[in-house]
Amino acid sequence: MNWNDRFDTPDYVYGTSPSQVLRTHTGLLVPGQTALSIADGEGRNSVFMAERGMKVTAFDGAPKAVEKARKLAEDWHVEVETSVADILDYDWDAQQYDLVVGIFFQFLTPEERAQVFDGMIRATKHGGTILVHGYTVDQLEHGTGGPRVAEQLYTEAMLREAFSGCEIVELTSYEKVLEEGAGHSGPSALVDMVARRH
Repeated sequence: MNWNDRFDTPDYVYGTSPSQVLRTHTGLLVPGQTALSIADGEGRNSVFMAERGMKVTAFDGAPKAVEKARKLAEDWHVEVETSVADILDYDWDAQQYDLVVGIFFQFLTPEERAQVFDGMIRATKHGGTILVHGYTVDQLEHGTGGPRVAEQLYTEAMLREAFSGCEIVELTSYEKVLEEGAGHSGPSALVDMVARRH
């Protein structure tokens, strides 16, 4: 998929409201702390975290998405440090954050995903938190968003293994109706993971 083409529309493909996982985990969004939002898309999540008083860094591989994220931050009168960056070439060791967030970035092969998960851990301060939110393999039955390839979807066991070096604080699979723009709309099979880096 060409993500730049997908985001090349005046509409916000996934809406401008934050992902529901951030709205249900606002306790993780501590004013004054630092956050990294990976594959941030059009900015709905990074802007929400900045609005909650966090110092937010965000990146995405699609220039059109980052352009829209910057406009959204401007519209909401918040500061987000945004950049265009390839998720596989990102410098995970440049800075460590209190919170690292990965929401719906399920376009990677298992090998690439392992590389990114490892990078997310390295980018998290000791004692910091990692939040991952995405679709489970049951999403294939819904077809309301996400990849149509099982190996790109999550299971609790896969996440537990990938973050085995961290303390798993929460790992929950559930069904929910999403209304997040045209991109995520309808009954969805989801999983949330909150982990703390030792």
